[in-house]
Amino acid sequence: MARTRNFYLIPYVAWIVLFVAAPIILVAYYSFFDIEGAFTPNNYAKFFTPIYLRMTLGSFWYAFLITAFSLLAAYPTALLLTRLKHKQLWLLLIILPSWINLLLKAYAFIGLFGKYGLVNAVFETVGIGGLQLLFNDFSFVFVSVYIPFMILPIYNALEELNPALIDASRDLGASAWTTFRRVIFPLTLDGVKAGCQAVFIPSLSLFMITRLIAGNRVITLGTAIEQHFLVTQDWGMGATIAVFLIIAMAVIMFATGIGKRGALRG
Repeated sequence: MARTRNFYLIPYVAWIVLFVAAPIILVAYYSFFDIEGAFTPNNYAKFFTPIYLRMTLGSFWYAFLITAFSLLAAYPTALLLTRLKHKQLWLLLIILPSWINLLLKAYAFIGLFGKYGLVNAVFETVGIGGLQLLFNDFSFVFVSVYIPFMILPIYNALEELNPALIDASRDLGASAWTTFRRVIFPLTLDGVKAGCQAVFIPSLSLFMITRLIAGNRVITLGTAIEQHFLVTQDWGMGATIAVFLIIAMAVIMFATGIGKRGALRG
């Protein structure tokens, strides 16, 4: 039985080695070469200069904003979904936009937010027109907010919540807000953490939206990696930024997973 189980693990292990471990090792290898191809550790020293540190802090700030707005929109929506009839159908309708290519989504918002787009046309009916809605921080954060990835884990956590706990809280005289704050939210915190992981980590490496929606006025780690690999051809510096990005993602996954592992051990 053990041999059979180990045999079925071979494709999975091979996939992990070829498409996860090998690319990470390759990126780490290239991070020790400069633009001329000479071996050097200077790329890591260069990363800690003010320009790259500001870029890193900016990336984390934008990722935080995207995650926060996604959570503010997703949690009430997930809570409402659990109380609707045909909730599986409504959930499917919410998930459907995630099947659309990110490039198509970006171009759709360019059409909506453009000078002659639908949003400006609506504003013109109330005497406000010609607004510049693209190429700024607002448009970048608004388009980057991705609610489906945040809704799914929260919705699953709410569905697993024992309704008897909510009834008990109300029977003891707790208000709706107190019940949410002391019972519902703490018991669905694992779903919130999973949703934050699913939104925050990809937000750190956005690059297509920064170009199309923000007009390269917003520079993130993902944008810097793209520029170094495709424009300046400085693969070493691009790989160095990628290494720090991978480390940041691993730390975030570890930090947001501590509570769940602690609960399982308890």
